[in-house]
Amino acid sequence: MARQPNKNEDPSVRLLKVGERVRHVLSELLTRQTVHDDTLSGHTVSVTEVRMSPDLRQAKAYVKPLLGGDEAEVLTALRRNTAFLQREVAQRLGLKFAPKLRFMSDESFDEAHRIDQLLADPRVSRDLDTDEVDED
Repeated sequence: MARQPNKNEDPSVRLLKVGERVRHVLSELLTRQTVHDDTLSGHTVSVTEVRMSPDLRQAKAYVKPLLGGDEAEVLTALRRNTAFLQREVAQRLGLKFAPKLRFMSDESFDEAHRIDQLLADPRVSRDLDTDEVDED
């Protein structure tokens, strides 16, 4: 009997492991400036996460330039060099199929900053302090 596909939203361990390996390879390539691109050489780019499709043929790489500057330029440079990066990932991982890379901006830092600002609001702080007193 054929195995049923994983219907829940949690990625399998295999997807997580391959995604993490792709992230490491991309990070190493960008850190060692293997990509010969002036924009990428001038920025330190962090690959925060790689999400793989269930068939391992597509990978979404979430990136963030450190210090947050020139994000649009960095994404354009990464997209311009996608073929080179895909070839390098395929060679280093030895997968049957090279995953098609898509570079996306990582918005999680902006979202975390927004939540911190909301929690720092005096009205919210007052409500949080009241809840702690009531629990005692």
